[in-house]
Amino acid sequence: MGEPGKNALLQGTLDMLILKTLSRGSMHGYAIAQFIQQSSRDVLRVEEGALYPALHRLELRGWLRAEWGTSDNNRRAKYYKLTALGRRELESEAAYWGRVASAVTRVMQTA
Repeated sequence: MGEPGKNALLQGTLDMLILKTLSRGSMHGYAIAQFIQQSSRDVLRVEEGALYPALHRLELRGWLRAEWGTSDNNRRAKYYKLTALGRRELESEAAYWGRVASAVTRVMQTA
């Protein structure tokens, strides 16, 4: 994800981005990855090797629910939906991320 040599995301960032993406509605994995890439103006790229384990982990935590459906190109796809528990987690993570981003910005502006 991102520039060469800068593929490591901060712990939990991918989970938060997935939850935020799904707050817009039910989506399959490829659409989630595409949305994150497009909305970040191609700065963030989610590889399948990171995306699907994250989706599975979030489902096990009860933050997502998955069901099989048919994609736009008529293929069978697993669609993920945010649960009420996932929505609460997103709110918590977004608040935390806002504090961290502000702190990093302050350090970068003063150091």
